[in-house]
Amino acid sequence: MKKLTSTQLILLTSLFLLLFDNYTFFNNLIKVYTLNENLGFVLSSAVVLFFFTVLLLSLVSTRWTIKPIIIIVLLISSLTNYFMNSYNVVIDDSMIRNMMQTNMDESLDLVTLKQVLYFVFLGVLPSWYVYKVELVKRSFKEEFISRIKLIVLSIVVIVATVFLFSKHYTSFAREHKPLRYTVNPEYWIYSTGKYINKTFNSGPIVIQSIGEDAKIVKSTDDNRSKLVIMVVGEAARADHFSLNGYKRETNPNLKNEDIINFSNMSSCGTSTAESVPCMFSVYDRDDYSYKKGISTENVLDVLKHTGNVAILWRDNNSDSKGVALRVAYASFKTSQNNSVCIEGECRDIGMLDGLDNFIKENKGKDIFIILHQMGNHGPAYYRRYTHEYEKFTPVCKTNQLQECSQQEIINAYDNALLYTDAFLTEVIEFLKKYDNKYDTAMIYMADHGESLGENGVYLHGLPFFMAPDAQTHIGALMWLGKGMKKKINIQDLRQRSTKEYSHDNLFHTILGLFNVQTNVYKEDMDILKK
Repeated sequence: MKKLTSTQLILLTSLFLLLFDNYTFFNNLIKVYTLNENLGFVLSSAVVLFFFTVLLLSLVSTRWTIKPIIIIVLLISSLTNYFMNSYNVVIDDSMIRNMMQTNMDESLDLVTLKQVLYFVFLGVLPSWYVYKVELVKRSFKEEFISRIKLIVLSIVVIVATVFLFSKHYTSFAREHKPLRYTVNPEYWIYSTGKYINKTFNSGPIVIQSIGEDAKIVKSTDDNRSKLVIMVVGEAARADHFSLNGYKRETNPNLKNEDIINFSNMSSCGTSTAESVPCMFSVYDRDDYSYKKGISTENVLDVLKHTGNVAILWRDNNSDSKGVALRVAYASFKTSQNNSVCIEGECRDIGMLDGLDNFIKENKGKDIFIILHQMGNHGPAYYRRYTHEYEKFTPVCKTNQLQECSQQEIINAYDNALLYTDAFLTEVIEFLKKYDNKYDTAMIYMADHGESLGENGVYLHGLPFFMAPDAQTHIGALMWLGKGMKKKINIQDLRQRSTKEYSHDNLFHTILGLFNVQTNVYKEDMDILKK
């Protein structure tokens, strides 16, 4: 094998990344800047990207670190390339957080033969070459001079190229910012740095208490305890609910229940890792950040401060994303706790087992139970329901969505919604058993929506400002028992149910439902208040 200098290895790696790992970027670029009118600019962008990668590798690589760094870049870029090409997702800091908090089962849902091929041919094989190639040994002075020349050359070429096409680059920077989100490897490297900065640079986490003054204030005739179940849905977009006018009957059971449907509910994020802590947070979407979320108590803590609310979080998803760290928690992802594990997957319905015991153990207290669904978690929608709910056919029975027609994907997704419809109905039936002893209620709210191939976009997780409505407009509804209806103006609530609400309202609505008085409660944000 021919020996290479470190400069040659950097140039060769940069060329490989440009040619094989940036299909999504150039595909999106020529949609905006058509080749027949902007060929020069498109070619110039290739030159800029090549030399920017050269510059980046030149700045971070030394004689001892160049091979490990390049191998890591090649391996990760091959996977980044696959996900961007296959699902049109963006690998930003929120997506990285979502991936870091994904469990093994969810990760396996995403593994495909195509992904393995990407990883082997665009990651492993070039990395093996880098590992085996022998580098020319040069003195520190020779290496330093060579590196400085390469850095200067890269900067000069980049500046000159941008100057020659300044009008195009000005519009690129101002009007088409999302294009840069698919530059590989630069953007995922930037996003990793942003994720690390947001997550690890703040020192020990000190939890800020809120609502320590919380107390339950009831009227003289309000002498019954409350039993409320909150179902946190997964990837349930509003426009596929027949309750919202969808042409297919995806809510046949709920339509027979006296529910209140909130047809204009929006999420505060496009991923579980972002939305779940945000929706239970005191902060609204505009003011929320990951650091604030992990360092500030949430609505469960405020309820706990009252001293009279028993709280339980049951999870059939990855986890609570930090929301339930200070309350009773149980995972229902395995048969150890979940008795309803069918066809290789534990079902949401299993989370109802044993709840009677929890209620009995906390007699005399208000009770708040959160059930975190697996719901419509993609891309393997066909695994989210059992055979009896396969009403819409044919279905996409692979996690490689590009191999299926859009209709097959939609069929599988809608079947999973049918299962959620049945699950929510079972939750309501469970609560009805206690309607004579407790004031009962169920709240259902999805964490985010889901793209099903519209404009080539799949799954979720796009940056909020550029996410389609399918990822942010979510399913949400409420069922109230007989006792609860006497305390709420139902007619007024039905009239307001079509108003625009969001996850921002959940914190205050939960406190209002339990009659909690505290300085962090805002009545005007409580959906149940006129």
